[in-house]
Amino acid sequence: MTHERTDVVVVGAGPTGLLLAIGLTLGGADVIVIERLTEPDQTIKAGAIGALAGEALERRGLADEMDAVERSMAEGMSRLMKSAGDETELPFKKFGGHFSGIFRIDQTRQREPNRRLRGVNQQALERMLGERARALGIEIRRGCELIDFEDHGVGVAARIKSASGDVELHAAYLVGCDGGRSTVRKRAGFDFSGTEPTLTGHQAIVDLDHPDRLLPVGWRRTPVGMMAYGPIPGRVFLAEFDGPPTDRSAPVTREEIETTLRRISGADVRVTAVKTATRFTDNARQADSYRRGRVLLVGDAAHVHSPFGGQGLNLGLLDAVNLGWKLAAVVCDRMPESLLDSYTEERHPIAARVLANTRAQVALMRPDVMTDALREIVTDLMSLDEGTRYFGEMISGIRIRYDLGNDHPSVGRLAGNIALGDDNAETTLFDRMEDGKAVLVDAAGGTASAIAARWDTLVRCVPGRGSPSLLVRPDACIAWATDGTDMTGLDAALTRWFGPAMH
Repeated sequence: MTHERTDVVVVGAGPTGLLLAIGLTLGGADVIVIERLTEPDQTIKAGAIGALAGEALERRGLADEMDAVERSMAEGMSRLMKSAGDETELPFKKFGGHFSGIFRIDQTRQREPNRRLRGVNQQALERMLGERARALGIEIRRGCELIDFEDHGVGVAARIKSASGDVELHAAYLVGCDGGRSTVRKRAGFDFSGTEPTLTGHQAIVDLDHPDRLLPVGWRRTPVGMMAYGPIPGRVFLAEFDGPPTDRSAPVTREEIETTLRRISGADVRVTAVKTATRFTDNARQADSYRRGRVLLVGDAAHVHSPFGGQGLNLGLLDAVNLGWKLAAVVCDRMPESLLDSYTEERHPIAARVLANTRAQVALMRPDVMTDALREIVTDLMSLDEGTRYFGEMISGIRIRYDLGNDHPSVGRLAGNIALGDDNAETTLFDRMEDGKAVLVDAAGGTASAIAARWDTLVRCVPGRGSPSLLVRPDACIAWATDGTDMTGLDAALTRWFGPAMH
């Protein structure tokens, strides 16, 4: 067995693992990513990413790539709609998502309508992040499986099996980004409590003998369950509320999809081919903490829930951006290990709320007359201005606010892509964050910048336009703010998040 060393071992090369590795690398840490699969998984998964996840990718310079993928997806959706006789345009800028299959979230009526979901599917996302990781020189080892590991208190020794032989990787930290059935979580002994599954769901891209019999495109409830057809050509989404699957890990067959589709839809339609398919349920669980010693969890390894509302990928990516810069600061000896406590403190309550709203969505989908009545009331509430904003902010997470112990309404929130610069420069906040640095937006004529200059290797100072002045962490969390020239608390915030002044 060979022995190697690195700062951090990331287990899992899905989107969360890749984004975490990128954040760690930008923060100065050495990373090795190990992945059991030899090639990226092409099974149908998330069809879009939330507003905050999209913003995280913008901060990594991927805006143009997202725009290209979104245009391609919109073209495919429009073709299906037109073939079904529906000329409705599908601009992502107006689509705010759904709650329990109720499409009354109007993006144009949100408080921040420009902060929107992005039409980027999981496969395209993984490709973009993989390219960025390789450009940064991050080592991604595919066909490698984590067999076991031991936390020695001062580091972790991970045993990795591959076709070329076993390797023992010695690292300061090990991070599990290895999904809902996480080997890292199980072997580290994290508690993973929650609620048992109540439904069996399927998502697939299929060929049909009579696709017109499933029209109209969209979501619907039936006496048997819930289904959606489209808007991606050939896509079917199915849910039956008669308990979990007997064997969730068994291969999904054409016959299984066809039988379920016919039963839920009531349509005489045959599945002639299955291009990709997956089976899911509403098991909802969360780790008690996201860290045990030198082992941490990110994404589905830390929390699982039903896919309703499309929140899981968004949640995991934001875990990754929250942890990445913090863990890099610790392994590079810029910050004490106690900084990692803020990861669970900030992200655990967010996931708990997502688990709660996905359970509520399941309850609102059940095929009975009492649920019918409840859906009518919820639909009416979602049609109101305050209602559509409430549900829109719930699903998008836009109103996330970490408790940083500061009463300013901006502190703890995740900053959007605000305009920056003076008369001689035109730029945005995200343009100045691509290298992983924090940003101080100084709207006080240089007063704030003079204080932050002592942290100049970690914090970039830029002029702002009007108030407030903001200290924005690498994960876009606003760590300090003032509406005027009072700089009280800025020095303390800089020290809290970036350590003692450099000079």
